[in-house]
Order: sequence, then C-alpha cells, then structure tokens
Amino acid sequence: MKFLNTPFHIKPHIHVPYDSVDRYLPFIKKEELNLEIYFGSRSFDNVTKDDIVTLKKRLDYNPALSIHAPFMDLSPGAVDRKVRDVTIGRFSEVLDFAEILKPKAIVFHSGYDKWKFDGRVDIWLEGSLVTWKTINKRASDMGVRIAIENIFEDEPENLRVLAEEMNSENFGLCFDTGHFNLFSRLTLVKWLEMIKMYIVELHLHDNSRYADQHLPVGDGDFDFATLFRKIEGIDCVYTIEAHTIEHVKTSMVRLKEYFQ
Repeated sequence: MKFLNTPFHIKPHIHVPYDSVDRYLPFIKKEELNLEIYFGSRSFDNVTKDDIVTLKKRLDYNPALSIHAPFMDLSPGAVDRKVRDVTIGRFSEVLDFAEILKPKAIVFHSGYDKWKFDGRVDIWLEGSLVTWKTINKRASDMGVRIAIENIFEDEPENLRVLAEEMNSENFGLCFDTGHFNLFSRLTLVKWLEMIKMYIVELHLHDNSRYADQHLPVGDGDFDFATLFRKIEGIDCVYTIEAHTIEHVKTSMVRLKEYFQ
C-alpha cells in the first residue's frame, strides 16, 4: 500500500519547486501526490509552454494541482506604475501556464510590508486593486481561484480589506501557518475571526518562532489543533510546505491524527 494513500478524507497538496519535479517524480508518481508547483523567479524565463505541456503529460495519474507564483522583486501594490505593470505582466505569464495545468488555485504574495509602506495600507491597497482586478478577471474566466498569502503581516487587516474590496468569490487568501507563527502580534483565534471566510488555501509548516524553518507539522509550536477546529467546514486547499520527502511523510502522518 502506498505510504501516503492511507484513508484520509483531506488529501493535501505537496509543495514542490518546478525545478525539482524531475528529482522527486518517482516518489510523486508512486504516491500519486497532489501538488503545488512553485515557479521561482530565477529560472522562470527558462520555462516554456511546451515544458508545461510535457509536465502535464508526465503527471498522468491526474493529480489535483495548485501553483505558487514567483514573488521575488515583484510588488502587486506598487506605487510606481511601471513596477506594477511588470508585476502584472509576470503574473499574466503564470496564468498562461495555468491554462495548461488547470490548477485549483494560484498562490501569490501580498507584497505588503508595513515598514516599506509606512503603515499606509490605503496606498498599498490602491495599487493592489489595480493588479488583482486584472489578474482575477482572467483567472475567474479560467475557473482558477486566486489566494493571497500572508508573509510579513503582524495582523491581517490589510488582507481582510483587500479581500473585502475585491468582493469576488474567486478571490481569497492563503493562510500560512509558519509566517503567522513568526510575525503575528495577534492570537490565532483573532486572525481566523478576521479572515477565515476568505481562506482559499492553507500552507502548513511549522517553526519555533525564530526563523522560517519549514519544519514538519508538529515539530514547532504552531497550534494546529486550534486552526483545524476553527476552520472546520471551510472548503480550501491544504498544502504541506516541506523541504524534504521525510518531512512530507512526517507531516502527513501527523495531519491524519487531526482528521481521523
């Protein structure tokens, strides 16, 4: 019996960089994993549509997919219009790949940093709405949901306001457990009270609050029991963001304990 395909009513996606798919493909296919494919900025221009068609064919067991978009140097809420235009262009290229892969969702970073924007959520929001209305329109037409991930946010008000202003069932948030654990100054319960109705995807990994360690579920001090209790009934993608096969296996075993 496949190690990961024991009874489990929520079958998570496993985060894997596009550049690493070949290395892990035997394991991926053996376990018939659902995947979140991450396209990194450094090698993004080397990937062609033909490459994506080939990837789709190689994943011949028909997994559920999601995509993690590039984020380095990009700024969806940029004040500088030309920077924002470059960001929209980059995200549009991701949507070109999504037309082939047919993912359930695409995760993008918010680009908000209270220090960079001097706490002016309104300035960030103005540019963000320009970007996301453009991207969400095309994604919605494709049947692909958009999920904006918390990164440096120490509280979720900017993300809540963005989702509220977008006012689209196709547009929501990706709640990242590790980033919350590192940066939040509010409790988990408070965060979830503010954003859980907008959650499209979860990024599941752990840390001990001093670095973004991407530990297996349960190896740090994030409160997964409270998370799963508070979001019960929400239809979203569960994604394990692990960096090794062993960490994937450990996370899967521990997640099953929450859903038996």
